Formats: sequence, C-alpha cells, structure tokens
Amino acid sequence: MSLPVQDIAPFVERRRQVLRAMHARGGGIAILPTAREAIRNRDADYPYRHDSDFYYLTGFIEPEAWLVLIAGERDRALLFCRDRNLEREIWDGYRVGPEAARERFGFDETFAVDTLDATLPGLLANQPALYVPLADDRRFDLRLRGWLDGVRRLARSGASAPAALHDLRALVAEMRLIKDASEIATMRAAAEISAAAHVRAMRTARPGQHEYEVEAELLHEFRRRGSQAVAYNSIVATGANGCVLHYRAGDAVLQDGDLLLIDAGCELDGYASDITRTFPVNGRYSGPQRALYDLTVAAQAAAAALTRPGARWNEPHEAAVRVLAQGMIDEGLLSGSLDGVIESQQYTRFYMHKTGHWLGMDVHDVGDYRDPAAGGAQRPWRALAPGMVLTIEPGIYVRPADDVPERFWNIGIRTEDDAVVTADGCELITRGVPVDAAEIEALMRG
Repeated sequence: MSLPVQDIAPFVERRRQVLRAMHARGGGIAILPTAREAIRNRDADYPYRHDSDFYYLTGFIEPEAWLVLIAGERDRALLFCRDRNLEREIWDGYRVGPEAARERFGFDETFAVDTLDATLPGLLANQPALYVPLADDRRFDLRLRGWLDGVRRLARSGASAPAALHDLRALVAEMRLIKDASEIATMRAAAEISAAAHVRAMRTARPGQHEYEVEAELLHEFRRRGSQAVAYNSIVATGANGCVLHYRAGDAVLQDGDLLLIDAGCELDGYASDITRTFPVNGRYSGPQRALYDLTVAAQAAAAALTRPGARWNEPHEAAVRVLAQGMIDEGLLSGSLDGVIESQQYTRFYMHKTGHWLGMDVHDVGDYRDPAAGGAQRPWRALAPGMVLTIEPGIYVRPADDVPERFWNIGIRTEDDAVVTADGCELITRGVPVDAAEIEALMRG
C-alpha cells in the first residue's frame, strides 16, 4: 500500500524549533505521547483522533505512538510506533511501521512501541532536563515514574535522572499560536468547506423540519467536500434554543417566524473551522429580529477593525461591547448611559461571552491570552501579531422577562467568522457564506 503524499518539511522544522528552545535552557529530553484510543461502549471505539501537539510535531496520525526529542551534542528525533502486523491490518487497516515511518516522516530513528519501556530509562539517563506534558494524564505520569525508577537503578554506573522538569505543552503552545503558510492554507480550505455547508443549510432549511435534519445537511456537505470530521459538536438551535450558548442539535421543529442559529465547522487535516450564522426559518427577518441581527453584524465589524498587529487581545472585544451596549440602550433592552452600562456590566445579561478565541488545530486553540513575558499579578493582554488566527463572534441573547420588550423575547443571535491576522489588519476567511441580512434573504429566496 502506498502512503499519501505529505510535505514533511513543516513538521521537521517544528521539531527543530523545539530542540532549539530546549538548547536555550541547557538541553534535555522531551517525551510526548499521542492520544489514546477510547472505548465508546463494550467493544466499540470512539472514532480515533490524534493528539494535536503530537500531530503538529510529527504529522503522524496512528495511535500508540510516542515522540522523543533529545537536545544534546547530537540532536535526535525518535518515533516509537506500532510494528506492521498483517493479521491486525486485516481487521483495523494499514500500519506504517517503524521502518517506513523513519523516511516518510523524517525521523532520525524509529522503534517499535513495544520497546518503549526498555528503551526510555537509557535515554533519560544523564539528561539535564525533562520536557513532558505536566499533569496531563495520570497513566502517563505513572509510566514516567517507572522509567525514572529505571534510571535510578542505573545509578551504580554513574547515571542520574533529569534534575529539571518543564511543561512541553506550554512550549509548543507558543509555537502553535503563530500559524505558518501551510497551516493557513489548510485553514482556508476548512473555512471554504464549512461556509459551503452553512450555505447548504440556508438553502434547505424550512418550517416543519427538525433541527437534526438541518444538522444532517451540514454533515453531508462536510464529508462530501473531504473533511474528516466535525471540529466540534454542531449547534443547530431554533427559536428559544438559540439563547442556549452550547445547545446541541435536537428534535425541535423549525417554526415559521423563528430564527435558526447554526454554529458549526469542520475539521480538515487536523485543523478546525468555526462559523456561526443566524437566519430566519421562513427566509425573512422580522423587524425586531433584523434590528438585533444588524446590531451583531455592526459589533463584529467594529471588532474586526481592531483585529490587527499591535492591538491587544481585549481591544476587539471592547469595541464589540460598546456597539452592542449602545444598541441595547437604543432598543430599550437597557437604560442609562453607555459608559454606565459597560462599567456596571449590565450588558452581560444579554451578551455574556467574549468576542473570540484562538483557532487552529483545536477549535478553542492553545495560547495564552495574556502576555507570557510580562510579570505581575495582572499581566497585560497579549498583542496580536501576523499569523495568529482567531474567531470574531459577538452575539445577543434575549430571554423573556417582565422588564424586556416582548417583541425581543427568545431571540438568540450570534455572528461568527474566522480571522487571520495579516500585516496590516485581518482577513475574514469564512465569508464564503453571506453575513449581510439582505444577502441571506436573497440566498434563501434563490
């Protein structure tokens, strides 16, 4: 069986970058396992998905694999993976095996994973520092303890265990925060697929359908266009369900006159997309729906205008909040001055989440939102930089209450796009699905 063509250069360079960072701290050894297979029930597994950090550094997607990096006089990148097994491959599919993996994925050495416990104590011996995922998996911690005990048993021959311990995931998170050209290209492709799925949902949704029927249209388009999975559980929420932030597609029936909020994105080659659109089931926004919908679009535009290099992480959110809070006052949802509503956080009654999050291999991707280089109890927000990818997703959620105008009851709206920070601003890569209310109505009529 031939392996799919894959450019290994980005993965090799990322491993070298980790090794350089380890050298800057005096060298050492890094150990990183991929994700475990998980039983769904009885003898049926959940669909397997690799560990994001592991894939980021290896490009390897099989389970039962381990990466070892050694920063020393001679840098070494090692992979431990499953041996070829023709009998198991009849049942479970092709395995790369150590021999093919060495050349295919650019490793210095590869070994059968069955040799891991016997090999690791010798590799750990006399290393100045150890880099592992800290407090990540109790079973891994126990296994690591066994390897370190093996090093101590070699003490008579002068071996010593690593004296320093570092969190490998924190190191890799800083790398993953800035996407390279290959990552952004993959994320663009994922965004195009997800946008097409949202367009399909707008064209096919109609009164009388169930939420799960619309979800099926999304899933069909994701897979039809080549994505491997959803990036997260799709939110398909009609009517009052749109006011539940993490609602799952259920069996509620789409009613004429209601809105449908869809928050859904696919995963393509390990990278997530994330889009939310809110549209009228019957193809036309009512007056109150249109007023609040246009408000979220204006808030998103204000946030996007401040999503640029040098801006702090919180600035787009604060811009969106000012637009939303003023709109809440104008529409009679809140009373008082704009500054007073913001200072008292009255607006959080109708807008209770942030305006975005990092996006990448994970839908809520890794990376500190505050400046990791700054000290003090309250570190400043991180400055945005080219190559960062984030969502911009303001919303408004109005539940029935005596002091809330009835015309707005049970309206839940969110507008979300994926933004790549560029040299002079940002690019919204998910605009393959319209966001303007008039354009959405025209698409639904067509």
